[in-house]
Amino acid sequence: MTSEIGENQVNDISQLIAQTVRDFALRQIQPFVREWDEAQHFPIELMRQLGELGVLGVLVPEEYGGAGLGYRAYVSVIVELAKIDGAIGLSVAAHNSLCTNHILKFGTPEQKQRYLPRLATGEWIGAWGLTEPNTGSDAGNMRTIAVRDGDEWVLNGAKNFITHGKSGQVAVVIARTGEPNTPHNATAFVVERGTPGFSGGRKEDKLGMRASETAEMLFEDCRIPDNQRLGDVGDGFVQAMKILDGGRISIAALSLGIAQGAYEHALKYAQERQQFGQSIARFQAIAFKLADMATSIEAARLLTYQAADLNDAGKPVTKESAMAKLYASEVAVKTADEAVQIFGGYGYTKDYPVEKFYRDAKLCTIGEGTSEIQRVVISRLLLSC
Repeated sequence: MTSEIGENQVNDISQLIAQTVRDFALRQIQPFVREWDEAQHFPIELMRQLGELGVLGVLVPEEYGGAGLGYRAYVSVIVELAKIDGAIGLSVAAHNSLCTNHILKFGTPEQKQRYLPRLATGEWIGAWGLTEPNTGSDAGNMRTIAVRDGDEWVLNGAKNFITHGKSGQVAVVIARTGEPNTPHNATAFVVERGTPGFSGGRKEDKLGMRASETAEMLFEDCRIPDNQRLGDVGDGFVQAMKILDGGRISIAALSLGIAQGAYEHALKYAQERQQFGQSIARFQAIAFKLADMATSIEAARLLTYQAADLNDAGKPVTKESAMAKLYASEVAVKTADEAVQIFGGYGYTKDYPVEKFYRDAKLCTIGEGTSEIQRVVISRLLLSC
């Protein structure tokens, strides 16, 4: 009975948070979605407001200025944001589950006290750097290197496809500190904006998620003190894989929100659009599309919340997060595609919202590990049993 009451309380909190975020998104995000998308404008001012709302510190304990909640509540936040604008959902996800969560999980008490309150309140925006121009999924062969020089480290190299790569005030950066493709050859560091030798590079001009800034981070003889190191030397890649377990739940939630948003618009349009004297929803071809969309979304929801609940319980979640991310991301792409089809010619125009869901959805099958990489992760775990 106790566990049942606890679960009900968690669900109630998640529903309350979801409603709060939904109301905020309808007021403060929806009116500007097209404007931000077309200008590829990253609304930093909105991120500050989300920080005041508590959205940027969902996973951060109250002692560090956060909400002190778990992944179930966090998933609800990302879903509600992504239903309105996937780009804002992506930025909030990267800030929370990558940068902030890395410091929370592996930082010293001093590092947590220095960074988490600023990140949780939105005073600072966070970035997280693993991907590089030439190494993508081959992170063990990264070319960004850190060389120790007394009590300092000297970083040289570049990271790309980094959310908030130009605008973030603080970044967690994984750099190689050993030989290429050898065990324990990478280390994580916290690097603050303004540190000499650290700069933002080219901003990507993207197909979708355009209001979420994606840019390079460049390091040229960038010196940082050893007390900016996260964990032990050589543990960076191991840390990154643990962070990506949570990050994949984030992308599953993002995918779920995009799919739900596209579906809701398609359902409403199908009920309103008249052809041959009746709504197009009455035609079996459209009705069956809606049935398949709703069923796939519900399956993605169950996978995503299962992974979130396991993570909150402190149980291994690598397989479940990969499954949730793989399935939900591909559902998002399929659902957005079908939504455009239901809208017909109107779906191909910017006067209606489904074309943006269509563009945004594709990133979900690529970011934080492609669908192919998720299948590698899942199959390896299955075959090791």
